[in-house]
Amino acid sequence: MKKQAGQAAEAGTDRGAAAEPQPRSVRVVIFALMVAILLAMLDNMIVAPAMPTIVGDLGGLEHLSWVVTAYTLATAASTPIWGKIGDMYGRKGAFLASIVIFLIGSALSGLAQDMGQLIGFRAVQGLGAGGLMVGVMAIIGELVPPRERGKYMGMMTGVMAVAMIGGPLVGGTLTDHLGWRWAFYINLPLGIVAFFMVSAVLHLPKKRAQGRIDYLGAALLTVGITSFVLVTTWGGTEYDWNSAVIMELIGLGVASLVGFWFVQQKAAEPVMPLHIFRSRNFSLMSVVGFLTGFVMFGAMLFLPLYQQAVQGASATNSGLLLMPMLLAMMAVSMIAGRFTTATGKYKVFPIAGSVLMAVGLFMLAQMDTDTSRVTTGIYMAVLGAGMGCLMQITMLVAQNSVEMKDMGVASSSATLFRTLGSSFGVAIMGALFNNRVQDEMTESAGAGAGGAAKVTEHSAQLDAASLAKLPEAAREAYQHAVSAGTHVAFLLAAAMAVGALIAAFFVKETPLRGAAPGDKRPADKTSADNSSADAKPAGDADGDSARGEREKTVAEAV
Repeated sequence: MKKQAGQAAEAGTDRGAAAEPQPRSVRVVIFALMVAILLAMLDNMIVAPAMPTIVGDLGGLEHLSWVVTAYTLATAASTPIWGKIGDMYGRKGAFLASIVIFLIGSALSGLAQDMGQLIGFRAVQGLGAGGLMVGVMAIIGELVPPRERGKYMGMMTGVMAVAMIGGPLVGGTLTDHLGWRWAFYINLPLGIVAFFMVSAVLHLPKKRAQGRIDYLGAALLTVGITSFVLVTTWGGTEYDWNSAVIMELIGLGVASLVGFWFVQQKAAEPVMPLHIFRSRNFSLMSVVGFLTGFVMFGAMLFLPLYQQAVQGASATNSGLLLMPMLLAMMAVSMIAGRFTTATGKYKVFPIAGSVLMAVGLFMLAQMDTDTSRVTTGIYMAVLGAGMGCLMQITMLVAQNSVEMKDMGVASSSATLFRTLGSSFGVAIMGALFNNRVQDEMTESAGAGAGGAAKVTEHSAQLDAASLAKLPEAAREAYQHAVSAGTHVAFLLAAAMAVGALIAAFFVKETPLRGAAPGDKRPADKTSADNSSADAKPAGDADGDSARGEREKTVAEAV
């Protein structure tokens, strides 16, 4: 009887992904998940415009960068742990806990009385944010069959684009009219709505794992992630790349990850099971996700800088400057999701997306001081279309490549690789950009451009207002230097996109689990047909799906 109960419980877990969900319930849950994604994505976007006011109120200018760094570090380090907790103890409970932690961090950040408190509370916020991102993707992975999952993930990309466009505008408005603390308080009503909607509508099987969380593995992974994020954050800014601090962090990171690899092979419940990387598609999507993050966040950093310094745009409209890229990304992502749902085909999107990214970045690398905003907008739209092909398809393929019991760690791993890619992209592209700008300004100063020497030291940090105060010769020299800096940065990003294209070519188009839309056959028959046509061993997506459906039938009979 115990064995039968165990079979029923395990089958119930797979049923959450394969059973036909009630459309209204799914829509309500998806809306709540969209609010949660909005919370996680809006936070940094809203806080950025409030930074000058925060410094004026709390002081501590020398620690300002830690307001962002603490949040980023906590998010990256906690991401894989949240995924594992959801796999072991249930996704609903883990997701609700992450919302609560995020809201506590938001409330405390709004109440902070000095910069030290704000940094600490931002770290608490980041811990919750790591669970929000993973929880949303893992819940969709368990609630919706992969064949139908693309359209929902496309909607999530749309929410991310809206957050990127509207975040700076909302942050500036809140700061100007209600005060900087409302940049954090605004999370509370949104989070409360998401919490109660998920609590009331989302019904997933409860789990109780027999093993314990791999605390040693989690600690080693956290140290490794933290070390490399700090390397990318501090390298070339706080410390020279060849400084002792950076070298020590690299050594600590490498040692921690090597230790993590050994621990994962022996742990009963590894925090990131290494067997998921035996799937070719999962490993390739991890590479593509890393490179997409590298390109995307690097572009989002340097495009507004170019438009402000060279084209004279206002910094307050930084979100609107990226609208051609973000709107194209949103539209293409939704189209890709619906196409995947309708046809079950997806390999074309990583390939097409990588090509479009490479082409768009190469075009952006050709920008100079005479490039118009319209031309820049067209180039950005091409890049955005490429990212739209890749943003959620990479997550979809990664989830389809693992068993249901590993859905959380697959989602968290894919999210982590994209996060790490963004950190490395911003750091490496930033180093190339700054070095090129410094070289160009030094050369201009040596050639006698009036006033150029005065801006050489901080030449990569001038805004449009400061630029207008410079002598004409110095201003032209600076604009030329920024144009040259973006050229090398975007050429590097284009090379990364070519790397993503190479990885995408080796993706195997494994059929997505779940019946095609409009297919009225019973779920069990659909899965049986799939398994008979393409039976696979444990650890393979299709094999696991068929096995789960058979267990469901046994459980229902019992």
